[in-house]
Amino acid sequence: MLLRRPPRPTGRPRGRRRLWPPLFATLGLLLTMLFTGSTAGAEPRSPESGAQKADVVRVAEFLAECPYSHRLPDDPIVFPNLPGASHMHSFFGSHATNAHTTVNDLLGAASTCSPSIDTSSYWVPTLYANDQAVEPTGTTFYYLGEGVRDDIIRLIKPLPQGLRIVAGNAKATGTNDPTSIARWSCLHHGEVNPSKDFVTCPPGSMLESYLDFPQCWNGRDLDSADHKSHMSYPVNGACPPSHPVPVPKLRQVLRYPVSGNATGFRLASGPGYTMHGDFFNAWPAAEMQRRVTNCINAIVKCGADGNPS
Repeated sequence: MLLRRPPRPTGRPRGRRRLWPPLFATLGLLLTMLFTGSTAGAEPRSPESGAQKADVVRVAEFLAECPYSHRLPDDPIVFPNLPGASHMHSFFGSHATNAHTTVNDLLGAASTCSPSIDTSSYWVPTLYANDQAVEPTGTTFYYLGEGVRDDIIRLIKPLPQGLRIVAGNAKATGTNDPTSIARWSCLHHGEVNPSKDFVTCPPGSMLESYLDFPQCWNGRDLDSADHKSHMSYPVNGACPPSHPVPVPKLRQVLRYPVSGNATGFRLASGPGYTMHGDFFNAWPAAEMQRRVTNCINAIVKCGADGNPS
Protein backbone atom coordinates (compact mmCIF):
# COMPACT_ATOMS: atom_id res chain seq x y z
CA MET A 1 0.00 0.00 0.00
CA LEU A 2 1.42 3.32 -1.02
CA LEU A 3 1.33 6.10 1.51
CA ARG A 4 0.77 9.53 0.06
CA ARG A 5 2.65 12.53 1.51
CA PRO A 6 0.24 15.10 2.80
CA PRO A 7 -0.16 17.95 0.36
CA ARG A 8 2.13 20.97 1.01
CA PRO A 9 0.21 23.96 2.26
CA THR A 10 -0.32 26.56 -0.42
CA GLY A 11 -0.86 29.51 1.94
CA ARG A 12 0.44 30.89 5.24
CA PRO A 13 -1.02 29.45 8.41
CA ARG A 14 -3.87 31.55 9.59
CA GLY A 15 -2.31 32.07 13.01
CA ARG A 16 0.81 33.78 11.55
CA ARG A 17 -0.79 35.93 8.88
CA ARG A 18 -1.50 38.86 11.23
CA LEU A 19 2.03 39.14 12.70
CA TRP A 20 3.66 41.00 9.81
CA PRO A 21 1.78 44.33 9.81
CA PRO A 22 2.49 45.02 13.52
CA LEU A 23 6.10 43.95 13.01
CA PHE A 24 6.53 46.37 10.11
CA ALA A 25 4.93 49.15 12.15
CA THR A 26 7.27 48.54 15.06
CA LEU A 27 10.30 48.48 12.77
CA GLY A 28 9.20 51.75 11.17
CA LEU A 29 8.86 53.40 14.57
CA LEU A 30 12.32 52.26 15.60
CA LEU A 31 13.83 53.64 12.40
CA THR A 32 12.03 56.95 12.92
CA MET A 33 13.39 57.22 16.45
CA LEU A 34 16.88 56.35 15.25
CA PHE A 35 17.05 59.03 12.56
CA THR A 36 15.17 61.83 14.34
CA GLY A 37 16.65 61.34 17.81
CA SER A 38 13.19 61.71 19.38
CA THR A 39 11.26 59.41 21.64
CA ALA A 40 7.56 58.97 22.12
CA GLY A 41 6.11 61.66 24.32
CA ALA A 42 9.28 63.80 24.26
CA GLU A 43 9.89 67.09 22.47
CA PRO A 44 12.70 66.93 19.89
CA ARG A 45 15.71 69.08 20.88
CA SER A 46 16.21 72.34 19.07
CA PRO A 47 19.40 72.40 16.97
CA GLU A 48 19.85 76.06 17.92
CA SER A 49 19.80 75.38 21.66
CA GLY A 50 22.41 72.66 21.30
CA ALA A 51 24.63 74.92 19.23
CA GLN A 52 24.36 77.74 21.75
CA LYS A 53 25.45 75.47 24.59
CA ALA A 54 28.37 74.18 22.55
CA ASP A 55 29.48 77.74 21.71
CA VAL A 56 29.81 78.85 25.34
CA VAL A 57 33.50 78.86 26.30
CA ARG A 58 34.02 77.84 29.91
CA VAL A 59 36.53 80.52 30.86
CA ALA A 60 35.78 83.15 33.50
CA GLU A 61 36.62 86.33 31.60
CA PHE A 62 35.53 89.72 30.35
CA LEU A 63 37.74 92.43 28.92
CA ALA A 64 38.23 96.02 27.87
CA GLU A 65 40.28 97.29 24.93
CA CYS A 66 41.70 100.65 26.03
CA PRO A 67 44.02 102.33 23.51
CA TYR A 68 46.65 104.89 24.41
CA SER A 69 45.23 108.20 25.60
CA HIS A 70 48.04 110.54 26.66
CA ARG A 71 51.43 110.86 28.33
CA LEU A 72 52.30 112.79 31.51
CA PRO A 73 54.92 112.73 34.30
CA ASP A 74 52.02 112.30 36.77
CA ASP A 75 50.76 109.53 39.04
CA PRO A 76 47.51 110.20 40.94
CA ILE A 77 48.03 107.06 43.06
CA VAL A 78 51.68 107.35 44.11
CA PHE A 79 52.04 111.15 43.84
CA PRO A 80 48.52 112.59 44.18
CA ASN A 81 48.25 116.34 43.63
CA LEU A 82 51.93 116.57 42.68
CA PRO A 83 52.08 117.23 38.92
CA GLY A 84 55.43 116.40 37.36
CA ALA A 85 56.63 114.40 40.39
CA SER A 86 56.69 111.05 38.63
CA HIS A 87 58.62 109.50 35.79
CA MET A 88 56.81 109.61 32.46
CA HIS A 89 53.67 107.49 32.24
CA SER A 90 51.59 106.34 29.29
CA PHE A 91 47.88 106.44 30.13
CA PHE A 92 45.10 104.25 28.72
CA GLY A 93 41.36 104.61 29.11
CA SER A 94 40.28 107.88 30.70
CA HIS A 95 41.33 111.08 28.93
CA ALA A 96 41.11 112.97 32.21
CA THR A 97 43.87 111.33 34.24
CA ASN A 98 46.47 113.62 35.80
CA ALA A 99 48.05 114.17 39.19
CA HIS A 100 44.81 115.55 40.66
CA THR A 101 42.42 112.85 39.41
CA THR A 102 39.74 111.45 41.72
CA VAL A 103 37.26 108.68 41.06
CA ASN A 104 34.54 111.27 40.43
CA ASP A 105 36.71 112.87 37.76
CA LEU A 106 37.03 109.52 36.03
CA LEU A 107 33.32 108.70 36.24
CA GLY A 108 32.44 111.89 34.40
CA ALA A 109 35.15 111.75 31.72
CA ALA A 110 35.45 110.34 28.21
CA SER A 111 37.41 107.14 27.69
CA THR A 112 39.30 105.41 24.90
CA CYS A 113 38.01 102.06 26.14
CA SER A 114 35.73 99.65 24.38
CA PRO A 115 33.32 99.42 26.10
CA SER A 116 33.17 103.16 26.65
CA ILE A 117 31.31 102.52 29.90
CA ASP A 118 34.70 101.60 31.39
CA THR A 119 36.02 105.00 32.47
CA SER A 120 38.82 103.50 34.55
CA SER A 121 42.40 104.66 34.15
CA TYR A 122 45.33 102.35 33.49
CA TRP A 123 48.94 103.48 33.18
CA VAL A 124 52.52 102.20 32.84
CA PRO A 125 56.00 103.72 32.56
CA THR A 126 56.60 104.92 29.02
CA LEU A 127 58.74 102.68 26.81
CA TYR A 128 61.62 104.26 24.90
CA ALA A 129 63.47 102.80 21.92
CA ASN A 130 66.72 104.67 21.31
CA ASP A 131 65.30 107.52 23.40
CA GLN A 132 62.15 107.79 21.29
CA ALA A 133 58.85 107.21 23.12
CA VAL A 134 56.94 104.19 21.81
CA GLU A 135 53.30 103.62 22.65
CA PRO A 136 51.60 100.22 22.45
CA THR A 137 49.20 99.57 19.60
CA GLY A 138 47.62 96.60 21.36
CA THR A 139 46.17 97.38 24.79
CA THR A 140 43.91 94.72 26.30
CA PHE A 141 42.86 94.55 29.93
CA TYR A 142 41.41 91.17 30.87
CA TYR A 143 39.31 90.58 33.97
CA LEU A 144 39.73 86.92 34.91
CA GLY A 145 38.63 84.32 37.40
CA GLU A 146 41.73 82.19 36.98
CA GLY A 147 44.20 81.92 39.84
CA VAL A 148 41.72 80.56 42.36
CA ARG A 149 39.75 77.31 42.53
CA ASP A 150 36.48 76.99 40.61
CA ASP A 151 34.44 76.98 43.81
CA ILE A 152 36.04 80.32 44.73
CA ILE A 153 35.54 81.74 41.23
CA ARG A 154 31.81 81.43 41.87
CA LEU A 155 32.25 83.59 44.99
CA ILE A 156 34.27 86.38 43.34
CA LYS A 157 32.99 89.87 44.17
CA PRO A 158 33.08 92.98 41.97
CA LEU A 159 36.09 95.26 42.18
CA PRO A 160 34.95 98.17 44.36
CA GLN A 161 34.61 101.50 42.63
CA GLY A 162 37.56 103.74 43.44
CA LEU A 163 39.93 100.84 44.12
CA ARG A 164 43.56 101.74 43.38
CA ILE A 165 46.28 99.13 42.82
CA VAL A 166 49.93 99.14 41.79
CA ALA A 167 51.36 95.84 40.50
CA GLY A 168 55.07 95.27 39.93
CA ASN A 169 57.91 97.41 41.25
CA ALA A 170 59.39 100.52 39.66
CA LYS A 171 62.41 100.08 41.94
CA ALA A 172 63.10 96.39 41.27
CA THR A 173 66.81 95.63 41.40
CA GLY A 174 67.09 92.86 38.83
CA THR A 175 65.50 89.82 37.22
CA ASN A 176 65.99 87.85 40.44
CA ASP A 177 64.00 90.39 42.44
CA PRO A 178 60.71 88.67 43.39
CA THR A 179 58.89 92.01 43.29
CA SER A 180 59.52 92.15 39.53
CA ILE A 181 56.51 90.28 38.15
CA ALA A 182 55.90 91.53 34.59
CA ARG A 183 56.94 89.35 31.64
CA TRP A 184 58.24 90.37 28.23
CA SER A 185 57.72 88.17 25.18
CA CYS A 186 57.30 88.32 21.39
CA LEU A 187 53.99 88.22 19.54
CA HIS A 188 53.53 84.88 17.71
CA HIS A 189 57.05 83.75 18.56
CA GLY A 190 56.82 81.25 21.38
CA GLU A 191 60.37 80.10 20.71
CA VAL A 192 61.54 83.29 22.45
CA ASN A 193 61.39 82.53 26.15
CA PRO A 194 59.51 85.09 28.27
CA SER A 195 61.71 87.16 30.54
CA LYS A 196 61.45 89.79 33.26
CA ASP A 197 63.74 91.94 31.13
CA PHE A 198 63.41 92.96 27.49
CA VAL A 199 63.73 90.23 24.87
CA THR A 200 64.94 90.40 21.28
CA CYS A 201 62.00 89.78 18.95
CA PRO A 202 62.34 88.62 15.33
CA PRO A 203 61.71 91.21 12.60
CA GLY A 204 58.01 91.69 11.96
CA SER A 205 57.06 90.62 15.46
CA MET A 206 56.02 92.88 18.35
CA LEU A 207 57.32 93.24 21.88
CA GLU A 208 54.69 92.16 24.42
CA SER A 209 54.31 92.88 28.12
CA TYR A 210 52.12 90.81 30.46
CA LEU A 211 51.30 91.86 34.01
CA ASP A 212 48.87 90.25 36.48
CA PHE A 213 47.39 92.32 39.30
CA PRO A 214 46.54 90.75 42.69
CA GLN A 215 43.02 89.38 43.09
CA CYS A 216 42.44 89.18 46.84
CA TRP A 217 41.19 92.27 48.69
CA ASN A 218 41.18 92.97 52.43
CA GLY A 219 37.54 94.04 52.13
CA ARG A 220 38.10 97.46 53.72
CA ASP A 221 40.57 99.76 52.01
CA LEU A 222 40.50 101.23 48.51
CA ASP A 223 44.21 102.02 48.80
CA SER A 224 47.10 101.62 51.23
CA ALA A 225 50.31 103.47 52.06
CA ASP A 226 52.37 101.38 49.63
CA HIS A 227 49.40 100.95 47.26
CA LYS A 228 49.78 97.18 47.54
CA SER A 229 49.15 96.01 51.12
CA HIS A 230 45.36 96.16 50.80
CA MET A 231 45.66 93.52 48.07
CA SER A 232 47.23 90.06 47.91
CA TYR A 233 47.88 87.29 45.44
CA PRO A 234 46.17 83.92 46.08
CA VAL A 235 47.91 81.16 47.99
CA ASN A 236 47.28 77.58 46.83
CA GLY A 237 44.24 78.62 44.82
CA ALA A 238 42.55 80.57 47.61
CA CYS A 239 42.66 84.03 49.15
CA PRO A 240 44.57 84.27 52.44
CA PRO A 241 42.68 85.08 55.67
CA SER A 242 44.23 88.56 55.73
CA HIS A 243 42.66 89.32 52.32
CA PRO A 244 39.52 87.17 52.26
CA VAL A 245 37.60 88.80 49.41
CA PRO A 246 38.28 87.34 45.93
CA VAL A 247 37.92 89.84 43.08
CA PRO A 248 38.63 89.52 39.35
CA LYS A 249 42.27 89.29 38.38
CA LEU A 250 43.25 92.17 36.10
CA ARG A 251 45.69 91.08 33.40
CA GLN A 252 47.34 93.85 31.43
CA VAL A 253 48.57 92.88 27.94
CA LEU A 254 50.44 95.52 25.93
CA ARG A 255 51.93 95.08 22.45
CA TYR A 256 54.55 97.52 21.26
CA PRO A 257 55.40 97.99 17.54
CA VAL A 258 59.13 97.36 18.03
CA SER A 259 61.36 94.35 17.47
CA GLY A 260 65.01 93.49 17.00
CA ASN A 261 67.93 94.26 19.28
CA ALA A 262 66.66 95.16 22.75
CA THR A 263 69.76 97.06 23.86
CA GLY A 264 68.15 100.36 22.88
CA PHE A 265 65.01 99.75 24.95
CA ARG A 266 64.33 101.28 28.34
CA LEU A 267 61.38 102.24 30.48
CA ALA A 268 60.89 105.64 32.07
CA SER A 269 61.39 103.76 35.35
CA GLY A 270 64.54 101.94 34.22
CA PRO A 271 65.30 98.47 32.78
CA GLY A 272 62.59 96.09 31.61
CA TYR A 273 62.34 94.40 35.01
CA THR A 274 61.01 97.66 36.51
CA MET A 275 57.80 97.33 34.48
CA HIS A 276 54.75 98.01 36.64
CA GLY A 277 51.14 98.99 36.20
CA ASP A 278 48.67 101.26 37.97
CA PHE A 279 44.91 100.76 37.99
CA PHE A 280 42.24 103.22 39.18
CA ASN A 281 38.85 101.53 39.00
CA ALA A 282 36.00 103.64 37.65
CA TRP A 283 33.66 101.00 36.25
CA PRO A 284 30.03 101.83 37.05
CA ALA A 285 29.15 99.58 39.98
CA ALA A 286 26.09 98.00 38.35
CA GLU A 287 27.99 97.18 35.16
CA MET A 288 30.90 95.66 37.07
CA GLN A 289 28.40 93.57 39.05
CA ARG A 290 26.67 92.37 35.87
CA ARG A 291 29.91 91.23 34.30
CA VAL A 292 31.16 89.52 37.43
CA THR A 293 27.86 87.66 37.80
CA ASN A 294 27.35 86.70 34.15
CA CYS A 295 30.96 86.09 33.11
CA ILE A 296 33.20 85.45 36.12
CA ASN A 297 30.89 83.64 38.56
CA ALA A 298 29.24 81.74 35.71
CA ILE A 299 32.69 80.80 34.30
CA VAL A 300 31.81 82.06 30.83
CA LYS A 301 34.08 83.87 28.37
CA CYS A 302 32.60 87.27 27.56
CA GLY A 303 33.64 89.93 25.10
CA ALA A 304 33.99 93.68 25.54
CA ASP A 305 30.19 94.01 25.68
CA GLY A 306 30.01 91.76 28.73
CA ASN A 307 28.11 89.03 26.88
CA PRO A 308 29.28 85.50 25.99
CA SER A 309 31.66 85.70 23.05
